[in-house]
Order: sequence, then C-alpha cells, then structure tokens
Amino acid sequence: MKSPKIPFQLKLKDSSAHFLFLSLVLISLVLISLSGFIFYSAQKQNMRLSEQNNIMIVEKISLASQLTEVSQQLQVVQDEVKQLKLIDQYKKNQDLAAEMKSIQSTFQQAASEYERLTDLHTTGGKTQSLDAQFSLVLNQLSKQNYTSASATLTSLNKKIDAMTAQLSVPAALSILNVPSSNTPPASGYSRQTVNSDAGAFVVDVLTADLNSTRVQVETASGGDCHDNCPVDSLASYIAKSGGFAGINGPYFCPAEYPSCVGKTGSFDTLLMNKSKTYFNSDNNVYSTVPAMIFSGSSVRLVGQSLEWGRDTDVDAVIAAQPLLVSGGNVVFGGSGDPKQGSKGSRSFIASKNNQVYIGVVHGATVAEAARVLKAMSVQSALNLDSGGSVAFAVHGKYIAGPGRNTPFGIVLVRK
Repeated sequence: MKSPKIPFQLKLKDSSAHFLFLSLVLISLVLISLSGFIFYSAQKQNMRLSEQNNIMIVEKISLASQLTEVSQQLQVVQDEVKQLKLIDQYKKNQDLAAEMKSIQSTFQQAASEYERLTDLHTTGGKTQSLDAQFSLVLNQLSKQNYTSASATLTSLNKKIDAMTAQLSVPAALSILNVPSSNTPPASGYSRQTVNSDAGAFVVDVLTADLNSTRVQVETASGGDCHDNCPVDSLASYIAKSGGFAGINGPYFCPAEYPSCVGKTGSFDTLLMNKSKTYFNSDNNVYSTVPAMIFSGSSVRLVGQSLEWGRDTDVDAVIAAQPLLVSGGNVVFGGSGDPKQGSKGSRSFIASKNNQVYIGVVHGATVAEAARVLKAMSVQSALNLDSGGSVAFAVHGKYIAGPGRNTPFGIVLVRK
C-alpha cells in the first residue's frame, strides 16, 4: 500500500515550525545561560560586597578597640600629670614648711642666746663683745638673712659657753687650789674637789641633820601668781625665816627673758611654803615632775608629783627637774636643752637617810652634776635653777651668787 503523499506546502510548513521551535529552544537556552550568568555575577558581587562589609566591620571594631586603648592611655597620662602636679605642690609645701621651721628655729635660738647673755650680765660677765655680736644677729634677722643669723648665733653660742664656764669656775675655785674629797662633810659647809667618772669638779656643799634642821620654803607671794609675780633675794628669804643657810629654788620665768612675756616671775611646779600653802596645785594633778617631801627628820622622794597628795602636815614640798640621782644611781644623762648641756654652776638639793645636802657643782653640765653627786654617794638629788639664778648662802655669806631675785628660796632652819 503506498503512503499517502504529503503536499509540498505542508512539508514546508512543518519545516518552518521545526526551525521556529529550535530557535525558541536556542533562545531559551541563551536566556537561561544569560540569567545564570547574571545571577552568578550578582551572587559573586554580593559575596564580594559581603566580604568588604565584613572587612569594614572588622576594621571598625579594630579602630574602636584602638580608640578605647588610646583613651585609656590618655587617661593614665592625665592621671600621671595630675599626680605630678600634686607631688610638685607637695614638694613646694614641704620646702616651705622646712624653710618656716628653719626661720622659727633661728628666732628661738636667738631668744635662747639672749637669755644666756642676761645670765652672764647677772653673774658679772664682761659681755661687750658678745652684746655687739648679738646686735649683728638682730640686724641679720631684720634683713631676713636667716642663714647668716644662724651662723652668727652658732659662733655666739660657743663664746657664751666659754665665758659661762670661765665664770662658773674662777681662779679661786680651781681644782688645784681646792682639797680633794668625794665625801660630803658630816655637818656644815665644805668646798672640795670631787673626782667622778665625768672628771674632777669643785663642789660647794652643806650638810644638815634633819633631826636638828627643818627644810622650809619661803615665797614672795602668798599664793598662786601667773604674771608680774613678786620676787626677792635669797638673803631676804633666809632672814625672814631666821635660817642659817639657803639656796635658790627650781626654775622660774625671769622678767628679762623674752620667752617669759606674760608670765614673769611665775613658776609652774608644785611647791608648799612654810605657811602650808600649795602653789600650782591644780595644774600639777597629773604632773610627772619629781618632788622631795620633807617631814620631821625624814625626806621622801616621789618620781612624779602626781604621786603626792596635798598633805599639810609636812614641812616642805619641792618639785623640781630633772631628777639627777635616785636610789644612789644616776637617772639623768642629758637632754636636748642647750642650757642644760652647757657648762655652768649647777645648784642642787640632795638627801641620804636623815641628812639633807644643798650646794653648787661648778663648771658642769646638768648631766655631769648628776655623776658628781653619785660620786658623793647621795641617795637622791634634784636639779635646781642655774645660770643667773644661782644663789647659795651660809651664815649670812654668799658662797655663790647672789644671782637675780627669785619668787622663792629654800631655807634651812634650826629646830
């Protein structure tokens, strides 16, 4: 059977359709490929942008971290600058404080040397050259030349030391002219050279038996006095009591001392006079100043005034400092007080059993006086005032002094 013949026109149409189909397929493939390429390109671009964003984020984080670190470092530097400023101001304040302290020390030294000069005037020293040097000090201070003033004061101090030592041991009191003995007289007065571990010193000393002698204190005032207080001579005090000997009392404030302005003639230690009146009782309730209490034929030493009440059945209460000897041993080895550390006449009151000793160690520091008294075998001893206040009299004659007038005097009276 023969196939039916297709008309040429139909074949042509079929060929055109096939071509069109193939073209459409090709175009579709091209479009798909193009779309894929475009999508791939877009994705790649997105990935590149994402990477760049990530890099930028990392860089931003890094920058923020660095900024934080720099800020912290800046704060540290600012704190250090503040601290340096504080340190610099502190140093300036310290330097200023040191300068002020030096100026204050120079003025205090000037006042101290002036007081020592007045002591030399009182004891008859020829002080014209020393007075001229002190005038130079005042001139230097007025010009605020504190360094030069301090140097001049140091030089003046040495010269005052030398003159004070010379006046305290005149030729007549040379150890070459005074017999040597470390034993106080059994009774009465003696001038002797005492050999101690501090050296040889001339000592004027009087011994009295408390069984036949009463120790009492004469005062110029009838009670407490705080400024412009009355004063009198040791000879006058002895005469008022009818005594046979006497010695100056503890430290007080002389009118000629600049440091005593507003309290001239006053003293601040505990004392009971012959009228049984206690002086400075209220401000000595907690006092650590040692005291001797004389009663009948006995004497008692208390290391601190606060240990003593206000008993009026005793004969005398004398608080003074420093304590030199206690229990037969030296208890004072020196202090920072230049007046106590320079050589001069050192008055004392001491005891052993029922005996009392009053006297003066010549040419000694206070610490040396303590060692001399130990060498004399006293049981206890108190230091009294020195310098221009030293006065020691026996049977109407001054052994040392007369010194300046004082607010009190220690007197020995026959019972």
